[in-house]
Amino acid sequence: MARAVCTIWTLCAILVSATLAQGIGVNWGSQTSHPLHPSIVAGMLKDNGITKIKLFDADPWTVSAFAGTGIEVMVGIANNQLKDLSDSYSNAKDWVKHNVSKHIRDGGVDIRYVGVGNEPFLTGFNGTYVKTTFPALKNIQKALDEAGYGDKIKATIPLNADVYESRSNNPSDGNFRKDMRDLMLQIVRFLHDNKSPFLVNIYPFLSLYDNSNFPVDFAFFDGGSKPIQDKNVQYNNVFDANFDTLVWTLKKNNFGDLKIIVGEVGWPTDGDKNANTKLAKRFYDGFLKKMANKKGTPLRPGPMEVYLFGLLDEDMKNVAPGDFERHWGIFQYDGKPKFSIDFSGQGREKMPIAAKGVQYMDTQWCVLKKDVTNMTGTGPDVDYACSNSDCTSLGYGSSCNSMDVRGNVSYAFNMYFQMQDQSVEACDFNGLAEIVKQNPSRGHCMFPIMIMSAGNRIGLAYGVNIFAGLLLISLFATM
Repeated sequence: MARAVCTIWTLCAILVSATLAQGIGVNWGSQTSHPLHPSIVAGMLKDNGITKIKLFDADPWTVSAFAGTGIEVMVGIANNQLKDLSDSYSNAKDWVKHNVSKHIRDGGVDIRYVGVGNEPFLTGFNGTYVKTTFPALKNIQKALDEAGYGDKIKATIPLNADVYESRSNNPSDGNFRKDMRDLMLQIVRFLHDNKSPFLVNIYPFLSLYDNSNFPVDFAFFDGGSKPIQDKNVQYNNVFDANFDTLVWTLKKNNFGDLKIIVGEVGWPTDGDKNANTKLAKRFYDGFLKKMANKKGTPLRPGPMEVYLFGLLDEDMKNVAPGDFERHWGIFQYDGKPKFSIDFSGQGREKMPIAAKGVQYMDTQWCVLKKDVTNMTGTGPDVDYACSNSDCTSLGYGSSCNSMDVRGNVSYAFNMYFQMQDQSVEACDFNGLAEIVKQNPSRGHCMFPIMIMSAGNRIGLAYGVNIFAGLLLISLFATM
């Protein structure tokens, strides 16, 4: 998920599927150093009654794990593939052949949607994908139709909520962003003609993150915030207001009956003062209750189809939008649940079922040696460790923010050590570090042990070096 500047209504977001009766959907991202085996993930979804999954690619190893599970799948096409698919219909046919057709058989994968791109019109992309996204969408849908899947499998574009706006912050003043209006009308007309949904990501957390004056309670669903009156409609939370801004936008442009799916929605648990398990639980308890009640929004009452974001933490995500980006998971990196959540929306205090069959590396950690007294001298090593691992839990307001400098250094060393598969060479740091068997975790700050992974480590996401430098300033500012 990339982030855009969000007003009170124009939330940036990621969402999930409908109530348990219809199946809760979740997003499963792959930007992690040690991914769980897809079969373990498929089993975890079934154990928790989750019947829909949204992927960000169409990796055959991942997709094939859902064969015969009864789980509905949305496969994805990355932004860097859009040009090839827009330039050539033949390329689109080949993509459908290799990423859809091969999975369609009795007992195969129940593919329902193809997500073409991922928030390709974000203002931060500076128009990079404006000319290629719509042609790619048309080619993919045409290829699906030609292959005989068009009635069941629909192509759409996962869009950030910043494609529409309201200058007054009232939903009734909503319309497509001025620079995107002509293109969005073409896309919406195409979606409507092909009976495809409008897929939008909505993030109440980002409204709070981006605006220090944003009313906190308005990000949740349990009241406490002053309602907003728009014409004869009252709004008690920002999710409904944002969603209905889109409804108004579509209505004004004569597409008021277009189906809307929330592609991403959720709350992070670390990496910011408002990103923690307490607030995440509050958000999901209210949101899932809303979904179970099938009330919808003031302008779109009834059941909603949503995809929660997300399933698991991703320790390699781009942290340029914020440190919280690596902590959207309802489950930890290893498939352990972080907090009680009732996917049925009945509000029962129950922990989700953890992933089964997960194997861990040895029970050992890498920490700063006890006899090291010159903390300033550890700076370059911490910089290196954090630039090549994940130190987002050390940031201001995060779960490990209250440790002393020794604890911070040890945490950085251990994250690098674990993400390097516990290699002995990865716990040296010019002789400053040592491997220990005693768990150094402190309070809410967990020093993890990495899992054994069947996947390959991906490259570090852009932005981590910037984060490491800022973190060093924070760690040693008081020295």
